[in-house]
Amino acid sequence: MSVKDTEFNGIPVKELFPEERKGWTGFVEWENAPERKRIAHELLETKKFTPIPDFQTDPLPKTNPILIGHRWKEYHEALGLKSIVDFSWEMVQKEKEDMLHVLDFPYNGETLPKYILGDGKITQNKHHFIRNHGGVPDINADAFELEIGGLVKTPVKISLKDLQDPTKFPQAEVTVTLQCSGTRRREQIDVYPGDGDELINAPWGEGAIGTAVYRGVPLKKVLKIACGGILPECQHLEFIGADTYFKKKEVYNYAVSVPWRKARQNEEVLLAWEMNGEPLPKIHGAPLRVVVTGYIGARSCKWVYRINALSEPSFGPVQRQEYLYYNQQARSTIGKQNVLISNGFSIQAMPVSSAIMEPRDRDVIIHDGSITLKGWAYSGNGNWVERVEVSPDGGHVWYPCAPDNMTKKHYHAWRLWSIEVPVDAEGWLEFCVRTWDSSNNTEPTYVRSAWNWDLHVTSSAHRIKLYSVNKTKSLTARRLKQLEENGQSFFPLTEPLEFTIQPFEEYEAAYQKEPREPTD
Repeated sequence: MSVKDTEFNGIPVKELFPEERKGWTGFVEWENAPERKRIAHELLETKKFTPIPDFQTDPLPKTNPILIGHRWKEYHEALGLKSIVDFSWEMVQKEKEDMLHVLDFPYNGETLPKYILGDGKITQNKHHFIRNHGGVPDINADAFELEIGGLVKTPVKISLKDLQDPTKFPQAEVTVTLQCSGTRRREQIDVYPGDGDELINAPWGEGAIGTAVYRGVPLKKVLKIACGGILPECQHLEFIGADTYFKKKEVYNYAVSVPWRKARQNEEVLLAWEMNGEPLPKIHGAPLRVVVTGYIGARSCKWVYRINALSEPSFGPVQRQEYLYYNQQARSTIGKQNVLISNGFSIQAMPVSSAIMEPRDRDVIIHDGSITLKGWAYSGNGNWVERVEVSPDGGHVWYPCAPDNMTKKHYHAWRLWSIEVPVDAEGWLEFCVRTWDSSNNTEPTYVRSAWNWDLHVTSSAHRIKLYSVNKTKSLTARRLKQLEENGQSFFPLTEPLEFTIQPFEEYEAAYQKEPREPTD
């Protein structure tokens, strides 16, 4: 059967998978519709879809978007939901600016280095990275309501208007860094390829991270005020989003959970409707999203419309089957030959990590004995960054950043940093950065220590190679002057010189002084 068939078993696809709520365009209820899910699975099983691309064994395309989500688009189209695909890209064009489109659908967009540093501590909404797992629904704020049920004393439905009323719920504003657990995944791929996930484990660089000020109401307060509290059996809070998610041709609404002990911390799980003083962008989860501080970004559910108090973690595939961390080396390395859901553990809190954003890898730097490097440093779970150190020799000698050259400390946000490192040596040098947090955690020195089958959490010291040209050296200063006199640039590094590099008389005198071969 074609992906584009409009009927299944004689029934129009649009009738099988309807948008039932007025003002909720692009939303299909799956979690409370088991028969609908069964039919969707049966339909998907009748079709053939574009193979999942292999982007790990060959160089990444030098295109923007880098990867095209053919299969995810075809899943939606098969269920009559192509309009969600189209609207999602429309929101990319409208709400994002000058992004690296790592995956066009579901949209994965990376912040460019110039904006991570240029925007400062707070990333502008239009530049903030985005990692979506499904299409972007278009939900009218006036039609929106949040359902809370499960192991609560009183199940409720709350309108957005009531949720935003400060006389009913106390509001909070929190500065939060959100980070995808796949940040810097390319470094792991460069060491060894790993799992090729159905959704595509996006080949993120250093820009899958951003910081914003979110306004909303702490979930803890909503549970207490609106529901009268939770029941003693409650251990996890499940968040269900309005986007459609797929796993092995099964269909879901996006669902994840966090422990109740996390939500008990007043500002650490926020129901947010505002981002950096502006209404939450649609692509970031409007009209309402969850912001979970210090955890992987996947737990900060966008377009949240239902919260369930549970006795155990959510059974949604994103919570139970994905974002798992496998061991790297044991008696048998975990990989395609033996991986099981049960032999990985769920990633929740983010470890300490950092990255050099300027200069860029393989840059050529002409300097006078020092090189300035800039970047970000972050640690999750309420730990804050205490110290950032940079090494110009691959990790033997470390120079600490001065506190005055780092942004303000926050419990739940990064620190941007800058340092001028003394550099005497010339040629190709390897620089790396590591961070120490408030619990004295730091990063493994080499990426091999962080490699894992699912390619998550690249928490090793970030490394770049720079070509050092120290103009305080006499021969270097002389060569630079020669280049200037001959009207030739030093760049690119590999371009051959257009002039003779040494006069014959000078070379001959040096040869006579120190012959290249022995005389006896």
